[in-house]
Amino acid sequence: MSLSDGKIIDVWCNVFTKAGTEEYYNSQAQEVAAQVFGKHDMYDPDQGMDPEEFVSKMDKYGVDQVFVPALKFGNPDGGMEIDISHEMVADLSESFPDRIKGLAGINPQEGMDGVARLEEYIDDHGFVGAVLEPYGWDLPLNHRRYYPFYAKCAELGVPVMMQTGHSAMQMPSQHGKPILLDDVALDFPDLDIVGAHTGWPWSKELEALAWKHPNLYMGATAHAPKYWEDNVRRFIETRGRNKVVFGTDYPVLDYPETIAQIDEMNLDEEVERKLLYENARELFGV
Repeated sequence: MSLSDGKIIDVWCNVFTKAGTEEYYNSQAQEVAAQVFGKHDMYDPDQGMDPEEFVSKMDKYGVDQVFVPALKFGNPDGGMEIDISHEMVADLSESFPDRIKGLAGINPQEGMDGVARLEEYIDDHGFVGAVLEPYGWDLPLNHRRYYPFYAKCAELGVPVMMQTGHSAMQMPSQHGKPILLDDVALDFPDLDIVGAHTGWPWSKELEALAWKHPNLYMGATAHAPKYWEDNVRRFIETRGRNKVVFGTDYPVLDYPETIAQIDEMNLDEEVERKLLYENARELFGV
């Protein structure tokens, strides 16, 4: 298999247009997180692309599909850090429906109105799952206020992907500890759950839970492959070969260096296929 065979699925690719990137630029994603990453212009709106340009970039690096979240990232002090509208993501996905798929954003403050919106965009706009950032709501992943969203996703048969591990923003990281997903997986055995960003620095917790629960997966997202811990790589290669999906959290990671780093790992061909697209196709039904 060639890494540039055009089949890669990126399960977490942030909105890439100028208008969308500006939402991130005016938040802690740029003010704090980008500085931690050493990428001072990471969310510069001038780097935004229209859908045609971005799909051309995908073609260049062998990426077949990207999943774009209508990200809802609160702030513990009130208000929103990032609020990507479902309409913006729907417009992107409808411009290239075979290449760009939407993920509905979870805002627990919206209650059942938010649950209804999630259902609308999955049913009417082809969104393939939901995404949750727990830190800005100051609520742990197993909090009851998320449960109506989890229940709706289980009913609709779509996965929920959520950031696990620490947050690079100035917010409590404890709400993303992977062990919290033990409760969620037990309470919702019919809900597919993706703990994204490898759960770092608690990746062994996430690995253990993905091994334990048939409905729980690890997302190898946001962390550059060269920084994957040894246990993460072993999990991908062995008992977790069916339980890990790939993503960049673009523009946190970009395709040239990320794909090159995976190529340098010289993974077994079957392992590489499962990681880069086969597991995602089966899990998200794309």
